[in-house]
Amino acid sequence: MDIVIDVLKVVIGFALLLKGADFFVDGAAAMALKLGIPQIVIGLTIVAFGTSAPEAAVSISAGLKENNGISIGNVVGSNIMNVLIILGVTALITTLSVKKSTVWVDMPFMIGGTILLLLWGVLGKELTRLTGIVLLALLVAYLVYLFIYARRHQDEEEGDIKNVKAWLIPIFILGGMAAIIFGSNIAVDGASAIASRMGVSDRIIGLTIVALGTSLPELMTSVTAARKGNADIAIGNIVGSNIFNIFFILGITSTIINLPFISDTVNFTIDAIIALVAAVLLWLFTFNIKELRRWNGIIFLIVYIGYFIYLVAA
Repeated sequence: MDIVIDVLKVVIGFALLLKGADFFVDGAAAMALKLGIPQIVIGLTIVAFGTSAPEAAVSISAGLKENNGISIGNVVGSNIMNVLIILGVTALITTLSVKKSTVWVDMPFMIGGTILLLLWGVLGKELTRLTGIVLLALLVAYLVYLFIYARRHQDEEEGDIKNVKAWLIPIFILGGMAAIIFGSNIAVDGASAIASRMGVSDRIIGLTIVALGTSLPELMTSVTAARKGNADIAIGNIVGSNIFNIFFILGITSTIINLPFISDTVNFTIDAIIALVAAVLLWLFTFNIKELRRWNGIIFLIVYIGYFIYLVAA
């Protein structure tokens, strides 16, 4: 009976994720249209922030409870999955176009954040309050850039956006976000319970199921956006989410408590390197053609399989 309940949790969680992502993307895209803001900016801010909520909740809560390894592991693991799994799967569904600003500014900013995290962690052995202040200051600078970009590119052509009445937009966005977060929590609980019953170690559960669980909103939102033809939101959601994960989530968490990066019990060096490789691959794949194609998605998935084998064998 317990296993049946766990399976039902996963099914219900995915159902909420799918429907929540559907409403959330419609609301975010409609807001972009009515405010004259490019879809990519919405994807890099509202959508990214909303779908990063599970990572934020897990990492900040872990920091407050002094479960420091979870805070960094959740962010780094989610960033790896966001690119290698989520964009890998989404690229298999459809070719994703990428705006020049995303390739020239947003992706390099994401890569820079990953390099900063890796260097600070390896050289300093931990993320401190100073780390958090620097990360949050850089995030503020990035948001200022987004605001300026939006003001200067109000005439850009938008994709196929569902016509949503103005008073319904907040309901679509907030209701969709609530369904995404709630569905993600239920799915993670059910999947974790199933994995435990199957005898999978807590380490593997934490590095795979928990990381994937907190990345489910990004997966559902990106696939839904791609299916609706809003490719800018599909790509922008992932890039923006990774940026928020590093600069906002780790920024906030490391101001609360020091986060060990290398210690007797944890070492995130290899994981951060994989996150950097994934970010650089995304940038290289889209630098010239401004598209993410099916073969790119296949490579992403192959790289993750290799990383997963490393996790299991380590």
